[in-house]
Amino acid sequence: MAVAIRMARGGSKKRPFYRIVATNSRSPRDGRFIEQIGHYNPSNKALELNIERYDYWLSVGGQPSATLHRLAKTAKRDVPAA
Repeated sequence: MAVAIRMARGGSKKRPFYRIVATNSRSPRDGRFIEQIGHYNPSNKALELNIERYDYWLSVGGQPSATLHRLAKTAKRDVPAA
């Protein structure tokens, strides 16, 4: 099973809201998913991403979408060093 890490659209018309999910690559965009690892609201640029789970899915072969890859890079950059 190929795992895709992508955004599933929610919200009403002209007011999008996205859940960041790990899913089977053959599943529809808003269909069944394995795990929800965050959410993104483009109207106020609010991104909440569980970095540990994102890195886990990448380590087991998950392929992020281009948009999600760009958003995750900024999210990782904004995380304070521990």
